[in-house]
Amino acid sequence: MEDQIIKIITSMRDFVWGVPLIVLLVGTGIFLTVILRGLQLRGLIYSLYLALIKRKEDDEEAGDISHFQALMTALAATVGTGNIAGVATAIVIGGPGALFWMWITGLFGMATKYSEALLAIKFREKDKFGTMSGGPMYYISKGLGWKWLGILFAIFAAVAAFGIGNMVQSNSVAEAVRTSFGIPNWVTGIVLATLTAMVVLGGIKSIARVTQYIVPFMIIIYFSGALLIILLKISALPKIFLLIIKSAFTPTAAVGGFLGTTLMQTIRIGVARGVFSNESGLGSAPIAAAAAKTPNPVKQALVSMTQTFIDTLVVCTMTGLVLLLSGLWNSGRTGAELTALAFDRTLPGGLGEFVVTMGLIFFAYSTILGWCYYGEKSIEYLFRERVVKIYRILFVIFVGIGTFLKLETVWTAADLMNGLMAFPNLVGLIGLSSIIVAETNKYFYKKH
Repeated sequence: MEDQIIKIITSMRDFVWGVPLIVLLVGTGIFLTVILRGLQLRGLIYSLYLALIKRKEDDEEAGDISHFQALMTALAATVGTGNIAGVATAIVIGGPGALFWMWITGLFGMATKYSEALLAIKFREKDKFGTMSGGPMYYISKGLGWKWLGILFAIFAAVAAFGIGNMVQSNSVAEAVRTSFGIPNWVTGIVLATLTAMVVLGGIKSIARVTQYIVPFMIIIYFSGALLIILLKISALPKIFLLIIKSAFTPTAAVGGFLGTTLMQTIRIGVARGVFSNESGLGSAPIAAAAAKTPNPVKQALVSMTQTFIDTLVVCTMTGLVLLLSGLWNSGRTGAELTALAFDRTLPGGLGEFVVTMGLIFFAYSTILGWCYYGEKSIEYLFRERVVKIYRILFVIFVGIGTFLKLETVWTAADLMNGLMAFPNLVGLIGLSSIIVAETNKYFYKKH
């Protein structure tokens, strides 16, 4: 019976994450890039300045957390096991060229992320707790007037939060700790649930205070380890870039444990993993953006688009280069195991295994914190503020449960919900694209 359920859910997941959704996600990014005249390229430096430089005047604006905290909360949920395991899977299935298509997806995804955040601020509202609430469910229902579609998004997001944002992550931490340090899963479950409770029960301000320190720390540690490997093998880097570009446009032949791939498979897996990593178009990140203290929707939108840049064009790129420089990408291994092996073989003294293990732990834990807020706001939209405290307690309990379950069904169902989130969100982005352009033009016209 269980096998039949898994088979049905898997078939639904594969259908939802098929070519039509991938084309719609990337197509929306291209459409928004065109109507915004390549804003993600011409505005990148300015957006990084807004994200990283604190301004006292913003603290006086309506909202709950700073620009930087909103970005770190969104990054907490986005930079996860997909940056370690997902990139490895993409290259193993699609070859080195898959990394190129992840870059393309990230590039256009920046325009999508910008647009999501702009609408989240534009249509946000204050709840009974005095905190801001926003995201696709609000701009779909208030902007388009399609409340039923906003409800659908909130349902999909609330379910996904317990899977991809909860049990899948806590299970990844438990397995990493058990393999590296021999600590039983139940011990990890108790510790992780306790640490989660200490943060999420305090709401978005508590989550933001923690993520503003955890996220930069974990990215710097992981980035430094990867950068050291790249410097050690710097002479091979030009050859690797040529391999990536060549493989992106031609079929890759079988070599070693790699079975070979067609050009279409390379494009499909690169785009799919890119979207899955940075979540541009899925509608999760704008929920965090809506809480930001900002005088203008465009200001936080510019900050938010750096999330995709950091996640895909920085962190995923570093993982991909390490895998290719190590020469182990065609060894027949995959996922986090392959990434750990690549780091371990190229960094001395067991440092590689430490970097990947700590990366998995911090990436997964931060994802739990970020997705708790996404799920909380989705549940609040459906059932109002009275259920928020109950939701937080349940979320913490499931963090512990996830550490000792076999999660094939949960992972597949969460994957399905992630895909279903995209459809209503993309409808909202396309339907409200004129507002996105108008707000953008108004901001830059007044600014200059």
